[in-house]
Formats: sequence, C-alpha cells, structure tokens
Amino acid sequence: QVQLVESGGGLVQPGGSLRLSCAASGIRFSMYVMSWYRQAPGKQREVVATIARNNNTNYTHSVKGRFTISRDNAKNTVYLQMNSLKPEDTAVYYCNAEYIFPAVAYWGQGIQVTVSS
Repeated sequence: QVQLVESGGGLVQPGGSLRLSCAASGIRFSMYVMSWYRQAPGKQREVVATIARNNNTNYTHSVKGRFTISRDNAKNTVYLQMNSLKPEDTAVYYCNAEYIFPAVAYWGQGIQVTVSS
C-alpha cells in the first residue's frame, strides 16, 4: 500500500519559514519524480516545486529564491523549505510522487499552510 504522509504545516507570520516533509512508503522512492503542489481556496491546484531522480529541480516563478525542494532517498522523504513566506503562499500543500513510464502518480492527503499576521 502506497502512502505519502505530509507534515510540518501550520500557521506562520509573513516573512517566516516552514519546512514541509513528505514521508513515502510502498514505493521505490528513488525511482520517482517528487513534487509539491498547492491549492488555495477558489483556485486550481498548481505545481510549486519538482525534484527529479537526478536531483534536478524546478520551481514555479512565484517561489523561486524563497523555496527549496530536496530529497533524502535513504529516508524516502522529500522536503520543501519555505522561507520569506507571504500571505499568498497560504494553501493546502500536497506531496506528489510520479513514475514516468508506465505513468502512475500518488498523492498525499495535503497539509494546511497559513501565512497571516
């Protein structure tokens, strides 16, 4: 059974930091592309950051320079370090694991991040 379990969310003031973690089980973690998505109220889910099997990373424009995605294959865990948080970063953040061929994807249950004073 595949599980992706997010942790580390919560309430933070603007300018603060949070570190999200996503622990995976039931998959061969190192073979998967790992991503963080987010969905704000009334908006579509969007990809925030992606880390490939070779540790290449990509970020959506709005978080470049503030967020860092990383992975620890020994711990089957992907992280999202979020610095200089803004109110517009408020959303439910989801962990995603994707295997390219054959195409298969798994999702975590989501975790709330609220940036507010």
